[in-house]
Amino acid sequence: MTIRISTLLLFFLISFLKVASSFAQENSTLEILNAEMLKGERGIERLLGNVRMRHQNSLIFCDSAHFFREQNRAQLYGRVRIQDVEDPITTTSTYAEYDGNTKIAKLRNKVVFTNQQTTLYTEFLDYNRETNVANYFNKGKVVDSVNVLTSETGIYEVNYERITFQENVELVNPDYTLKSNDLIYLTIPKTAQTQGLTNIVSKEGYNLDAQQGSFYNTQSKQFRFFDGIVENEETRVKADELFYDEPNGYYEGKNDVRILNKERNTEVFGDVGKYWEERKYSEVFGKALVRRYFETDTLFVAADTLISHDNEADSIKYLLAFHSVRLVKSDLSGRADSLYYNYADSSIQLFRDPVLWNQKSQISADSMSFLIANEKLDRVFMKDKAFAIMTDTLLNFNQMKGRKMTGYFKEGQMEKLYIEGNGESLYFALEADTLTQGVNRILSATIELTFVDGAIKKSNFGIRPDGKFTPVQKIDDKTGRLEGFSWRIEEKPSKNYMDAWRKVIEIESKPKNLFDDPDVSLQMPSDGQIQKELNKKEFKVNNL
Repeated sequence: MTIRISTLLLFFLISFLKVASSFAQENSTLEILNAEMLKGERGIERLLGNVRMRHQNSLIFCDSAHFFREQNRAQLYGRVRIQDVEDPITTTSTYAEYDGNTKIAKLRNKVVFTNQQTTLYTEFLDYNRETNVANYFNKGKVVDSVNVLTSETGIYEVNYERITFQENVELVNPDYTLKSNDLIYLTIPKTAQTQGLTNIVSKEGYNLDAQQGSFYNTQSKQFRFFDGIVENEETRVKADELFYDEPNGYYEGKNDVRILNKERNTEVFGDVGKYWEERKYSEVFGKALVRRYFETDTLFVAADTLISHDNEADSIKYLLAFHSVRLVKSDLSGRADSLYYNYADSSIQLFRDPVLWNQKSQISADSMSFLIANEKLDRVFMKDKAFAIMTDTLLNFNQMKGRKMTGYFKEGQMEKLYIEGNGESLYFALEADTLTQGVNRILSATIELTFVDGAIKKSNFGIRPDGKFTPVQKIDDKTGRLEGFSWRIEEKPSKNYMDAWRKVIEIESKPKNLFDDPDVSLQMPSDGQIQKELNKKEFKVNNL
């Protein structure tokens, strides 16, 4: 029983001593370790020459100091150095005030705050040793092994290895220069996160901009932009959320994705997109849209999915669009299940129930391809079940069909049509373009037709054509239509269709850019300074 009581007493004694020691350490006063000369008067101890002091786990060095023992604070002068004996933190300046009660050091003039490989330079720094947080104001610079960061004000949270930079923030490394007004930098992974407008310029001349902030891993050179754009001489990529992997030249965008090929004058839009820079290969999904810009016109293509391949090293360069394809241009419209656009010769191929409308004509086939020259529809090639319909001045349907067809256009209208294999034509005979006389129906292996304003003006037929004329009074649905006739004008897409499919908000031509702001700002005088100058002038006038 006696042994148990003694053991308990010993345990409580050890616990009390630990608590007392901890309490004494937390509330310890500044200690003087060394000074070559000590003077004291009116509660101030003046320490001169090689001054050394201690406060808890910090050693303090300076040339001289004023020690206010009752207040437990000191003013430090000349070659000030505060060194943490436990953490790798050292702070130097030419002047400082240290409060042992609040554990706050206020350092002024040529301040250098060092934490391992991270060094902060400023003229004004308040360092709270209790929270391990340093605040600088009136400009500061942080340097580590990769980056140099500057701003007007900043907060360094040492425990979290996090620095918050505010106002006129600039991050510089060998590859990029970044500007923002609000940036959080993590010193261990060396990542930068910004809020609001952010502008970046690369050493290669790329412009990387974000309107709603960004994330930048300065070591892996990966970026994430919110309402961001990455642009160079050849390409512009934009998205509401844009990921950019610089070493791999890879982009991935979400929401309002757009990829502009400046060389091709082609821009692709969609909900989700991927782009490989070196291959010039892109994939865009979800209400995808293409705009092919001509000098005075634009070709629109809408589809579920778009794939573009435009690598100079490859001989085949193309744009693929598939599922529910629609296309619109000022002089033509079309629809199909899929589309192939050849960048080399500007030819377009349509597959699976393609239909093309051009002013007064409608053409269809199992597969179709056409060429655009001088911004106008130039030629059309139709294969298998080819069918062409053209309206004349009286809105009659002139019809042609065959195994293959080749149509030539002039000024946006069909000028000639060649039919090869099982050719049939049905066209209305007019009197002075104002009265229908009847309908001519001709069967021939080959047919060549010439048109003016939708009406047939000349026709050539192959060997032994078979023809029949039906007068106007005997024309009915059977005699006035070729087998397979289908006027599908209600399916013709328009510009309104394209706008409903995806309404494109144009990019601002000259958005705000922090690199456009001057590096030097003019300081306007305060009201007090103005009044002071006025008082000086009034004094001079009164003393004349």
